[in-house]
Amino acid sequence: MEIREITDKNTWESFLAGVAEKTFLQSWNWGEFSREMGEKIWRLGIFDQNELAAVALTEKKTSKRGTFLLVPHGPITQSAAPKPKAEILNVLTERLKLLADAEKASFVRVNPIWERNPENNNLFKDFRPAPLQMHPESSWKLDIRPNPEDLLSQMRKTTRYLIRQAQKNRDIRIDQSQNLADVEKFSRFHDQVSQRQRFIPFSLEYLQKEFRAFAPDDGVRLFFGYHDNEVAAGSFVVFWSGIGFYHHAISLTRYAKFSIPYLLQWEAIQEAKRRNCVLYDFWGFIDPQQYPRHPWAGPTLFKMGFGGRVFEYVRTRDLPLSKKYWLTYFFERLRKIKRRL
Repeated sequence: MEIREITDKNTWESFLAGVAEKTFLQSWNWGEFSREMGEKIWRLGIFDQNELAAVALTEKKTSKRGTFLLVPHGPITQSAAPKPKAEILNVLTERLKLLADAEKASFVRVNPIWERNPENNNLFKDFRPAPLQMHPESSWKLDIRPNPEDLLSQMRKTTRYLIRQAQKNRDIRIDQSQNLADVEKFSRFHDQVSQRQRFIPFSLEYLQKEFRAFAPDDGVRLFFGYHDNEVAAGSFVVFWSGIGFYHHAISLTRYAKFSIPYLLQWEAIQEAKRRNCVLYDFWGFIDPQQYPRHPWAGPTLFKMGFGGRVFEYVRTRDLPLSKKYWLTYFFERLRKIKRRL
């Protein structure tokens, strides 16, 4: 096997179109977004006898806690068998070590979406568990190929009821936006929600650049739920490669009794179906029974009401390459405790 950088968008996206397990964090457009955020990226293709077998978008992260290389939700492979994946990971790891040395990175972080099982876990024996995840290590997903009535019948009874009640309320409407200017409105409410729920929000710059990265391919929409013409809820949804991703959300407590987020989510699922998506990824899952006080427990219960199932990935792994790694390790451990994650 050998690694080459891929510079052609069609080659990259065509490969990913034929793979089932993937997220937009390995898309060509996410690479463009990372570049716009000032990060250095590499689009690495792993070839087996001149046949593309895997891809790995790699980002250079530079922050106060250290410099490192990140492979977000990758590498993405065609084969689910352990042997080819082991060979791919070995070849990729050797290239990442060289890149890390050239870029003065103290470690490599891999955040794969390979199924969490003993065979896949054992492939990362040279890595250590990361102190903090940067992207979801598990997600709640819904097969949206059934017709709308069947999808509704598979939902939790309460979820279905709340959707229908919101549909009957003439004071409620759901709008979609492709307008970059509306990102500022979304960001303003996102900041309010973050203060209430005590998390650090994505900046306006971040949201605008993410929107701009996917907009040229009509791959992003803002959904706003209104009550009496006042914004009550919203979502930032990415559509890519046959999947809709519920990436960011807002919900204002003073409108909670109207259950607008339920109808908002249902409208986003309908839009995904109109685009011939086969899957809706609710983006992020934490077991609410096992971790009832986790900040994500409430949102996860909301997502589960729509039907679907959990997909658990191999946990984020680090490959330390210098003593500086341990400064990052302890910094992130403290951050995790502070955020109650």
